[in-house]
Amino acid sequence: MTSKIDGLSPSPARVVDTAASPSVARAGTDRSKPVVAAPAADSVRLTGEATGLQAAVESQLGQPAPLDMAKVNAVRAALDDGSYQINPQDIANRLVALERQMRG
Repeated sequence: MTSKIDGLSPSPARVVDTAASPSVARAGTDRSKPVVAAPAADSVRLTGEATGLQAAVESQLGQPAPLDMAKVNAVRAALDDGSYQINPQDIANRLVALERQMRG
């Protein structure tokens, strides 16, 4: 006997072939070996913007980032003595500028 509610029928049962699937452990089998993951079936396609950003990042990876040790030491000192100030408006402005730069 089947019943329908609002036109929806129950989903069919999933059948698993345990002979073809080594990751399914049967009762009484050796479970000391690690389970083998199923091969990935997903795929990713990057947009032109993402591809450009990826290329820009990869071109910068070979170059060391410039580091201003005087500024690093000044920030450390300000953090240590509690005088370091955070400016949320400046952070927001920089995020907007970065977004505009990424959009080109």
